[in-house]
Parts: sequence; structure tokens; C-alpha cells
Amino acid sequence: MSDPRPSSRRLTAEIWIVLGLSLGASAVYAVVSLAAKLTQPGGLRKSTATLNGNQSPREWLDLTYQLLGIGFAIVPVALAIYLMTLDKDQPPVRERLGLDKGGVWNNIVWGSLLAAVIGLPGIGVYFAGRAMGITAEIVTSPLDTYWWTVPVLVLAAVKNAVIEEFIVVGYLTSRLRQLSWSWPRTIVVSAALRGSYHLYQGVGQAFGNFVMGLVFGYWFSRTKRVMPLVIAHTILDVISFVGYGFLRDHVSWL
Repeated sequence: MSDPRPSSRRLTAEIWIVLGLSLGASAVYAVVSLAAKLTQPGGLRKSTATLNGNQSPREWLDLTYQLLGIGFAIVPVALAIYLMTLDKDQPPVRERLGLDKGGVWNNIVWGSLLAAVIGLPGIGVYFAGRAMGITAEIVTSPLDTYWWTVPVLVLAAVKNAVIEEFIVVGYLTSRLRQLSWSWPRTIVVSAALRGSYHLYQGVGQAFGNFVMGLVFGYWFSRTKRVMPLVIAHTILDVISFVGYGFLRDHVSWL
């Protein structure tokens, strides 16, 4: 009888393909962006990192590009989950990712707590990085550009959360564990990937996201639940995309 377990070679190739279609590619672009910022006059201290910038000066076309970008960005998540469903030697995906655990309110509560644990120190990391000249200035979209700007920014936050938590935590850590990696090694590699694709924002933000990855990876190793991480990440990005923009318009020193 043939062994139902996928080979290490197949799993390794699969990981590289999934990452190459998603956050691995983002990490490469982030490294190039960091190199560009470091070698320009003023370095990181004078650099900016734009989040969710406009895609076109025409309103309907900008909205179309924004929605298409959000929709197609989710496809690698669908691919990763589909590939996990092909495993004949593993429990169902919903069980491995904890999609059937906790319930809505429990996930919201834990997600909110995780967001607080990460978000409050994260603000300090950003301003410390700016003061040290190792973090680019984050530029967010003006909230009053179009009537649909805020809803689309919220959708972008959900998109980021789904991609990062399902692929970097749910998929990647599950696959690395199938390759017999220890939990500490798995968590560190997952966190390093998370930090790497944030390098376009500077070394400071990459480090902050690396720490976030360690916390999220440890949480998943203990609970096997990805949804609280998605909720926490969504809250953090909504605050970054919408909350920061609102405060910036009303607080002069921001």
C-alpha cells in the first residue's frame, strides 16, 4: 500500500510556489524597496511608505482597480487551503486551522485582546523608529477622497489579515510542522517572513512585525486557532488605515 503522506520534496516545492505567488514575492519587492530608500538622499529618515494609494485619477477606475486588487490578492489563500484539503493523512482543514472552534464572540474577544497586546507597543515602535531614522514615514490615504474610501480601506484591512494569517501562520506553520520542524524554529521562520515583507516601511517596522509574528505564531501553536489572529490583524490595520488618518487630520504633531 502506498504511503498517503506527501513527500518532503513535494511539500517544500509547494511552499515555495505558494509563497512565490503571495507574500514571498512581497518580501522580495520589500527588500528592493528598502535598498532604494537607503540609497536615496536622506535615507530612511526622509523616506515615505504609502499605504493603499490611489490607482487612478478617475474615480470609477480607481475603485475598480482597488476592488480587483483586493479580490485577486485572496486567490493564493484559496490555493493554500485547497492544497491542504488534498492531504489524506491529516485532519480536515477546518480542524487544523481551528475554524470550528471558539465561536464568533470568543474569537472577537481574543482578537481584540491580541490587537491591544500588539497595537499599543507597536505605536511606540513606530515613533521610536522614526526618531532613530530606521523607519519610513507612513503615508495613508486621505479619508475624504471619495465616498467609498473608508469602506474600501476596511476591505483592504480584512484582505491583509486574511492573506497574512492564513498563509504565514495557518498554512506555512502547518506545512513546516509536517516537515518535522520544531515549533520554535517554525515560529521564528514564520515571524521572519512577516517582518521581511514589511521592510519597505523600514527596519523598525520590520522588527515590530517580526515580534508580532512571534506572538501570533506562539498563540497558534498553543490554540490551533487562526480566526482570532485574523480579527486582531483586521483591527490593527483598520486603526492604521482609518484611525491614523483621522488622528492625523486632527492632531498637529502626527
